[in-house]
Amino acid sequence: MSETLVSSREAATVDASRRAAAARSEAIAPDCRGLNYYEIDASLRALLPLRMEGALFTHLAPHLDELGALCGGRLYDLSDTAEKNPPKLHHRDRWGRDEEWIEFHPAYREMEEIAFGRFGIHAMSHRAGVLNWPAAMPPIAKTVFHYLFAQAEFGLLCPVNLTDSCSALVDRYGSEAIRGRWLDAMWSQDLDALAQCSQFMTEKAGGSDIGASDLTAVRDGEDWRLYGEKWFCSNAGADACILLARPEGAPHGSRGLGLFLAPRRLDDGTRNAYRVARLKDKLGSNSMASGEIVFEGALAYPLGDLDRGLKQMLEMVNSSRLSHLTRAAGMMRRCLNEALQAARHRHAFGRAVIDHPLMRRQLTKLMVPTEQALSATLFVAARADSENVHDRAVLRLMTPIAKLRACRDNVTVATGAMEARGGNGYIEDWPNARLVRDAHLGLLWEGTSSINALDAVQRAVGKERAHLALRETLEGELDGASGVPGQFRTRLGRRVEDVVRFAEEVAALPEHERHSRVAAGQLYHAVTAVLLACEGAALGAKGGDARRMLLARFVLDHRMHAASPFDLSAGRWEEEATSRLLSEEAVSLDDAATLLVL
Repeated sequence: MSETLVSSREAATVDASRRAAAARSEAIAPDCRGLNYYEIDASLRALLPLRMEGALFTHLAPHLDELGALCGGRLYDLSDTAEKNPPKLHHRDRWGRDEEWIEFHPAYREMEEIAFGRFGIHAMSHRAGVLNWPAAMPPIAKTVFHYLFAQAEFGLLCPVNLTDSCSALVDRYGSEAIRGRWLDAMWSQDLDALAQCSQFMTEKAGGSDIGASDLTAVRDGEDWRLYGEKWFCSNAGADACILLARPEGAPHGSRGLGLFLAPRRLDDGTRNAYRVARLKDKLGSNSMASGEIVFEGALAYPLGDLDRGLKQMLEMVNSSRLSHLTRAAGMMRRCLNEALQAARHRHAFGRAVIDHPLMRRQLTKLMVPTEQALSATLFVAARADSENVHDRAVLRLMTPIAKLRACRDNVTVATGAMEARGGNGYIEDWPNARLVRDAHLGLLWEGTSSINALDAVQRAVGKERAHLALRETLEGELDGASGVPGQFRTRLGRRVEDVVRFAEEVAALPEHERHSRVAAGQLYHAVTAVLLACEGAALGAKGGDARRMLLARFVLDHRMHAASPFDLSAGRWEEEATSRLLSEEAVSLDDAATLLVL
């Protein structure tokens, strides 16, 4: 046999092997790496012109497109690297000096440059000039950047949000000297000049019961000194922290707490008298440093009236709840996109997985809460800076119910997306396992589900009557949505009345407290069903995609239990609606209206 013939056979064998390997690789569905997360989010791009002032949207669109590309590219890689290389706490330097510092991987530092430096997410609602906009932007602007950023990186958004919301408290309650010392640094996009912030609230004994806090503030001449511990401190190495402490001699309970700012370093450059005892070994959000802090006479500056500290801090908590709602909405979008990628590119039993009826139903179950959360996020964010009494009441109730429900839905959607990918979803090479871990954190920060439910139903409804303003707003939305069929509009209106009445009944008597989570969740579903229907009608009337009207019916039928799970006659409408929702073709207003009343 000639040498030439052997070489040809060997080459053919190698070529066949390579083709087989390529085929095996193609059998594994890709993830969202390489995609532009803004470009593929048709819902966001359609809704922004409805919720955001036109000139601002036009100005921000290319920046959102840039961030979307980063999320599927450079930021995607940086986030993975930072997650696998968490921060390290160093108590001493090599000379034996107590020069404590937290070491971050360069990938985390580069993500800081993107969030704080390139886009100025922390500062855009406070000062002019961010992204060359001539004024401070409304909260909805930063909300959209949070929403996109969260799809690639969850942990860093905590320092971004804390720097933003802490600076608002300093601006509102700080003395002239404190404001002059800190605000420019808190709003800087130069990382060398930036003063990052943190909020230290939780204590061992307190947890959700903030009134049980026992960190003590002792008067020292003109100054205040802090003694005690904080148990769960995110962004532990921040340049300044905002915290609650009980002035010596103040009464027990929440009314005895004052609000303070404690700098990491004093004006002469020396460290303040507090230390990080250790960093937390967390389930998720590993890129960001959370720690336990011990105060040993740390200098602190009072903010506002020391008998109103908790009320002032709650302003920051409400802002952070909006941030968690936004992050949950963004993470659900990422999870839905991952599930769609897997279902479209995997084949089983001779066809793409997305063509199997049961998978189509499961994808719809992931899509509905994802779209609910986006509608709720933009609805809340559009009112976040309103001084109107009516809007403030709506915001007062919407913030806790939306944070509660969206964060809980995030866990379900993340788990469902992992299942859609199959076994690879459980493997750390792929994004799903991390998305599942990170999703759980939203259930805990800024109040557990029960704390948010009690705040919404027992206080916002029971004491402040905020549900009346919310009902009026929803009625106005429905009255203005001419494209929603009358029969379906009536269904929506009745559900709103039902859940408002139920929330009132739960709030009226202490023995009904156990129903607070149900009441809060049903309020959320009623609100988002109305929003989805009205958004779909508005978009369809302009010749756009009316598919959100179909999603509104899914909310009524399945999340508000209007349809029986044993009624097979619902199959016709649901199968047709599912096909429309999973198609990239727009749904006309007429087609949506027809499907709503089948």
